[in-house]
Amino acid sequence: MRILVKSGAQVVLECLKEQEVDTIFGYPGGAVIPLYDALYDELDHFRHVRTSHEQGAVHAADGYARATGKVGVCFATSGPGATNIITGLATAYMDSVPMVVITGQVAMALLGKDSFQEIDIVGMTLPITKHNCLVKDVTKLANTIRKAFEVARSGRPGPVLIDIPKDIFTKQVEYEKKQAGGNSKAQTSAKVDMELLKQAADMINESKRPVIYAGGGTISSNSSDKLFRLAKKGDIPVVNTLMGLGSFPRNDELSLGMVGMHGYENANMAVMESDLIIGIGARFSDRVIGNPNKFAPGARIIHIDIDGTELNKNMDAYLPIEGDLSESLGVLIELVEAADRKDWHSHIAKWKSHNKAGKDQFTPENILEYMNGRFEDAVVATDVGQHQMWTAQIWKFKEPRTFISSGGLGTMGYGLGAAIGAQLGRADKRVVLVTGDGSFRMNCNELATLSKLDVPVVILLLNNSTLGMVRQWQRLFSNKRFSETDSNENIDYVKLAQAYSIQAFRAGNLDELESAVSSMDNTKPAFIECVIDKDECVYPIVPPGRPIDEYIVG
Repeated sequence: MRILVKSGAQVVLECLKEQEVDTIFGYPGGAVIPLYDALYDELDHFRHVRTSHEQGAVHAADGYARATGKVGVCFATSGPGATNIITGLATAYMDSVPMVVITGQVAMALLGKDSFQEIDIVGMTLPITKHNCLVKDVTKLANTIRKAFEVARSGRPGPVLIDIPKDIFTKQVEYEKKQAGGNSKAQTSAKVDMELLKQAADMINESKRPVIYAGGGTISSNSSDKLFRLAKKGDIPVVNTLMGLGSFPRNDELSLGMVGMHGYENANMAVMESDLIIGIGARFSDRVIGNPNKFAPGARIIHIDIDGTELNKNMDAYLPIEGDLSESLGVLIELVEAADRKDWHSHIAKWKSHNKAGKDQFTPENILEYMNGRFEDAVVATDVGQHQMWTAQIWKFKEPRTFISSGGLGTMGYGLGAAIGAQLGRADKRVVLVTGDGSFRMNCNELATLSKLDVPVVILLLNNSTLGMVRQWQRLFSNKRFSETDSNENIDYVKLAQAYSIQAFRAGNLDELESAVSSMDNTKPAFIECVIDKDECVYPIVPPGRPIDEYIVG
């Protein structure tokens, strides 16, 4: 293969081409001027999205990755540019999102001297990246970037950070193109244990009251179709974690929806009264299991995950299995016997699914049910708070990679950047962002990015003029001492959106909401503010420290 001499910055871009990257999110600054100078000659190949803030860029790369299954790519400069991406890295790390983030650094001669905009971003991000490094030798740059993509998408995916000094970008080096597996091709790092899977199949076949507990790993491993086949063959009800929503069609008769703190009664009770829990690509997190000493006391647990560190971490498994989910599910589909568990389904059906408000009331539930009907096949992004839980409960997600939300870290301000990234990655679908006024204010500056791109994201703002989830906890668990939760800001969000040349509407009832949706130009971004009561609460809710069958239903 032909060997060329290129600058370090050009090598970075050539390696991104090898990985079939076509979209980059970022923000220029002093330490990455050479990188952006090289990018100037490659804008026919790359779509670069400059956001309003580095946090918006890294959240956009995250949303792009979740929606497409590809590795998201983000550029940031040194110092404050690098520190501004830390929350986004932690968000991606907690939810196992594959990203490669490239930061600029001061020149080699200035390292360790408290130079202008110098920061040890490698040291700062060590706990929140799957891998990170500082490149000090330009001859190792190409292989470092190639390795970063392999690490980001292999095994349990996650973010990788590469810190590159400014003079490494400008040094000349020999570059030889390599063929790569492609940006979206995941690589597994663990095979399957046939003996353990045979034991698992025997346990499933013997079970009278099994439940499949499916998490985000079923989506990142592209195993949703096999999850569906396994559940159908075994006639096994399925509950999902927040990150697992969309891995199993919510409108299927076997779907019980989300389980845990805000899970519906039938989902939580099915888990608590099961005799076998089949955990697939899930962490058994505290928000799911509640009090671990009282979680599913009559059930044995099969736990299958590619990350062995998750096995027996939060719950002891009767049968822990470390292995690739797609391959493991393929084996189980063959070994599990076809079954009819109608008695178990009848038992589950006795629990109410939810206490619904009147259909004419302007409640979050009715708003989201209406939007779900109008945008049935949309990709839905959320911020974090009550609106996130209402969306998780109510929206009927049918496909994987259609729910984009911060689960493990719970990052307010995540939604708008993530929605923009998701829309750029999935031009074939409409993206709807469901947000609250507290979260939206944190990064509403990205309205400028949305306006500039002119992509048809629909922003649904549920405005209750308070930090709704915190206020709900203060109401239920702090004697209604509403400390610093109600908003005193007098903000006209419709005018704010219009200031960015985005079509905007306000709705105070369902008729006005229908009118707004019917009036919007579907080829453009749109903003809809729905004014709701600050005392609306998310129910059911399991009080902290309680088992998940001790829920409050409102």
